[in-house]
Amino acid sequence: MLDLVLRGGTVIDGTGAARTVADVGVADGRVVAIGVAPEGVEEIDATGLVVCPGFIDIHTHYDVQLMWDPAATPSPLHGVTTVIGGNCGFSIAPLAPGHADYVMRLMARVEGMPLDTLATGTSWDWEGFGEWLDRLAAGEPAVNAGFLVGHSTVRRLVMGDAAVSDAATDDQIRAMAALVAASIEGGALGFSSSLGEAHTDGDGQPVPSRAASHDEILALCRVLRDHEGTVLEFISAMGEIPDDRIELMADMSLAANRPLNWNLLGSLSPTQVWQQQLTSADRATARGAKVVALALPDLMKLRATTLLHQLKGWKQVLELEPAERRAAVADPDTRAALRDAVAQAAARGLGIVEQWDLIELAESAGPETDDLVGRTIAQIAADRDLDPVDVLLDLVVPDALPLTMVFPSLAPELGDSDEGWEIRRKVWRDERVVLGGSDAGAHLDLMCHANYPTVMLGSHVRERSLFTLEEAIHEMTDVPARLLGLRDRGRIEVGAHADLTVFDPDLVASLPATARTDLPADGLRLYAESVGVNHVFVGGTEIVRDGRLTGRRGGRILRPGVDTETVTVPGG
Repeated sequence: MLDLVLRGGTVIDGTGAARTVADVGVADGRVVAIGVAPEGVEEIDATGLVVCPGFIDIHTHYDVQLMWDPAATPSPLHGVTTVIGGNCGFSIAPLAPGHADYVMRLMARVEGMPLDTLATGTSWDWEGFGEWLDRLAAGEPAVNAGFLVGHSTVRRLVMGDAAVSDAATDDQIRAMAALVAASIEGGALGFSSSLGEAHTDGDGQPVPSRAASHDEILALCRVLRDHEGTVLEFISAMGEIPDDRIELMADMSLAANRPLNWNLLGSLSPTQVWQQQLTSADRATARGAKVVALALPDLMKLRATTLLHQLKGWKQVLELEPAERRAAVADPDTRAALRDAVAQAAARGLGIVEQWDLIELAESAGPETDDLVGRTIAQIAADRDLDPVDVLLDLVVPDALPLTMVFPSLAPELGDSDEGWEIRRKVWRDERVVLGGSDAGAHLDLMCHANYPTVMLGSHVRERSLFTLEEAIHEMTDVPARLLGLRDRGRIEVGAHADLTVFDPDLVASLPATARTDLPADGLRLYAESVGVNHVFVGGTEIVRDGRLTGRRGGRILRPGVDTETVTVPGG
């Protein structure tokens, strides 16, 4: 008798193959039957539901959060069963005495995590990478989690305060290489680094990796050659990629003999910028290397609590006490002055007052406005036959409700237009691109993109027909699994790990991200729940049922060469 049988579901196996109606049988955490399965101890009727591999998010920053939140929420609510952290050159191991404070402040500054939460959420008393991973494993994670060792963390450990400014000596580079090797031997899946200009540490200085020479970066990449199942991640630039960095990424791939993935394609840039960025893949291919860009398959939504404050007179009204604020917007003269400020801003070309279709209501004042959360000012105005400014004055300002600014992450100049969506569809399907870039676990008060799988399935598949279900699932399961060399994951096949997501294709969607203070030290984060996600299994253990955590844990800490196999490049 099997442990679990999902009966009669629509199986989409992750490979891109056409869907089939079949049972999926599970025993000892693995898929053992597809088609007609024998009886199971537990049986779930999956009729009318899609059964697919669990989604794989390869760019997260759950490194610290997993210490107190073994489920890496909210990712599994959206069908994610595997997460990869330690990206951008930032890991929280290895450490040494006196080193933790710098790493905490770096993570708070560059990855937007509350410092009090970081300081109180865990002990910070480990040293080696393996010691830290053993603690994560002892906490029994609900999801599978793998982590890279970060260049900035290693460089600071070797060079101290000089790491942010000085060139490394040959001896220091050798010491860094030895730390990277020791970290991989302790369980790090690979190496990450960053030259991104926006990355600064807790002191406002460039993060350590930005002071590294190309020779230093390549020396650390070469360490991966000697270790099975390792991967490589990089942040190249925050706009157009300079020519020498395009060559550097190909050099890194060749030095490591591994594919390199970099974050984030487009990143609010006009079309000509991401087109230039994608030439990095072409140049690498011509040299026998492999470089792929991560792309967020969503509109980038950033919380903007002070968005209206830039309009003349609005800041003064918004900062009044509640009763005074409500009286102000009811006063005809004040309303006229605020409306005039919007007109003046429009005349000066301020985009905020011309793009009401890209500004969403982020929070509700109560049951009467709950159904408006996540809707744009333009949509609310149309529904209520109001002018957009009246929506602000009648609904937003009285309760000082926060707004979300929506930035198309590709072709922002085309906004939410059909032409813009067609461009995004083509880019997201490009073989030089891998879907991801959620940054889940980071920038907690600004955004929540851990929900991209359900956005993809609800918005992009069901509502916009940008992908078929088979295509979308393939891009979020098999493609990242093969890039990282994840053994027996990313597909539903006999012998594969039973990491499975079961959802209703007619209902699946993400709910809007709302604020909650559920982190250690009452830290605030944005958190998106889902609808239509019926079951999520990790290693055959059900961790989500009907959009809620079950409290059960089936995940594991992924180790190189054990849970991953080596993926090489042609010229390596």
